[in-house]
Amino acid sequence: MRFHFALTLQALWTGVCQAAMQHYPAAWGHYDVCKSQIFSDEGLTWDYMACQPEAADMTQYLKVTLDPPNITCGDPPETYCALENPYMCNNECDATTEELAHPPELMFDIEGRNPTTFWQSTSWKKYPKALLVNITLSWNKTIELTDDIVLTFESGRPEQMVLEKSLDYGRTWQPYQFYATDCLDAFTMEPKTVQDLTQHTLLDIICTEDYSRGYVWKYDKTVRFEIKDRFALFAGPRLHNMASLYGQLDTTKNLRDFFTITDLRIRLLRPATGATMVDENNLSRYFYAISDIKVQGRCKCNLHANSCVYDKEKLSCECEHNTTGPDCGRCKKNYQGRAWSAGSYLPIPKGTANICIPNNIGPVIRPNVSSLGVANRKEARVCDNELLRCQNGGVCVNNVRCSCPSDYSGLLCEKPRCESELGGCGGPNSGQAPLTPPSSPRLLLLLLLLGSVLRREASCWPAVL
Repeated sequence: MRFHFALTLQALWTGVCQAAMQHYPAAWGHYDVCKSQIFSDEGLTWDYMACQPEAADMTQYLKVTLDPPNITCGDPPETYCALENPYMCNNECDATTEELAHPPELMFDIEGRNPTTFWQSTSWKKYPKALLVNITLSWNKTIELTDDIVLTFESGRPEQMVLEKSLDYGRTWQPYQFYATDCLDAFTMEPKTVQDLTQHTLLDIICTEDYSRGYVWKYDKTVRFEIKDRFALFAGPRLHNMASLYGQLDTTKNLRDFFTITDLRIRLLRPATGATMVDENNLSRYFYAISDIKVQGRCKCNLHANSCVYDKEKLSCECEHNTTGPDCGRCKKNYQGRAWSAGSYLPIPKGTANICIPNNIGPVIRPNVSSLGVANRKEARVCDNELLRCQNGGVCVNNVRCSCPSDYSGLLCEKPRCESELGGCGGPNSGQAPLTPPSSPRLLLLLLLLGSVLRREASCWPAVL
């Protein structure tokens, strides 16, 4: 009995130690394995799981274009003045001299150099005609965003700007967010911040004044589009409740599409002026300069691939689950025994792969069927009481929802309801039995064993610290 208790304690402590060594939770989880071999009644077989590539710096794989094409400074050479000091005019841009050139590639080079490298536009020499620049980032591939988009400006943040996205390779565009020193004046929109959004208004397009201050705030160089703050509306402030976010992504196409792009466009509409009036005698003070653009994301592979390759200047998924295509968006030839479907994040933690099956097998239901679709069925299938079971005693109703016990909620009754209550699941009204302290003899044994395990497992602490 005591030996069994000691083994249990050691296993628990090792688990705690390993948990402490884990990184801060990634925005979209791992799902890094597409299949593994398992033993079943039929012998060694494959167990298929939903999978996706790891998040990466997607600026390594993009193509950048500027409109108008001749908007980059240096041809002809030009001298610029500092925004905060019109008499400091010792900055020269010359496209024919490497040390003085500021081409677009410098928006994506390695940061930390001294002096800072950056792309720079021509000055506002045609004032009062607007100084308009479009910077388009194209991947020729569908990308899922996993972290904030961050732009770093070197000569004041623009007073008016729009961030736009495309889902069809630049054929059509939709705004992501508006930025201005005065949203009402610039875009006839009430100013808001991402903190004003809720689960029901997450897809709203807002105008923010948080990132458009003038030269008084010259040390605030960044402009953000907040991805993780939007994730947190479902997953909690530290993104710990990923099951809630996964459930929403699985069931709400508009939400998935909101975080999915093929192209981004930065529309610069008015440079920083640092004042209410433009100094027409010193127009060389006004221009755009960007030193860094960060776009973190992953290839969209519909949960059918865990890697994405860049070959011949093109990204493509290395598809598993008998799928094919740039996004693993169709079944391979001779594997069309049922209609193609994307994988599913649910149930946590493996999801469901919904693999394509050989033509001669026919449309049978298997464990890898997506929780949101079954072959030859037009309606969404959430549960079936056989393979896609409601959890924790829930009952499947007409294959479209789980009727959960009073203590549980969620798509598949996977979440204890007390998690959302005051005091959490340890509270007196949580419906869960409270923890009781061990008796004195057991407490003494617990402390002795804990000391022994601490010494034995001490090697894990450096990773924690």
